[in-house]
Amino acid sequence: MSTEDNKALVQRFYEEIINQRNPAALDQFVAPNAVNHTVPAGLPQGPSQFLTLHLNALPDMKATVEDLLADGDRVVARVTLYGSQQGAFRDIPPTGKPIIVMAINIFRIVNGKMVEHWGLSDRLSALQQLGVVPPPGQVS
Repeated sequence: MSTEDNKALVQRFYEEIINQRNPAALDQFVAPNAVNHTVPAGLPQGPSQFLTLHLNALPDMKATVEDLLADGDRVVARVTLYGSQQGAFRDIPPTGKPIIVMAINIFRIVNGKMVEHWGLSDRLSALQQLGVVPPPGQVS
């Protein structure tokens, strides 16, 4: 596949899986033996379980792809995620608070499927927006 095909796959992933809330289509995008190098210990490691955890916690989550860069079999996506925490996330009970989180994700794509993922999201900002961690300069 070309780099443009790989970028289109990542764009469609965000649109169909996140924005259209269609986790049943995950197999169209992610290889069965895919490795997510980003999942923290204690969270579900499988792509479907990890995704479901986020979609249940943020049932109105939407993703805006800000940038897509591709080189060979890798695609880098700079994404803004929007949502409100309506469900529990790990040990954080539902807060009802809206959050906006910036993320950078790197996908390795082979034969039209994502086979590896690395990502970095602004988790500290998300926790501050949810009221779990105080903003800088405030004492809890």
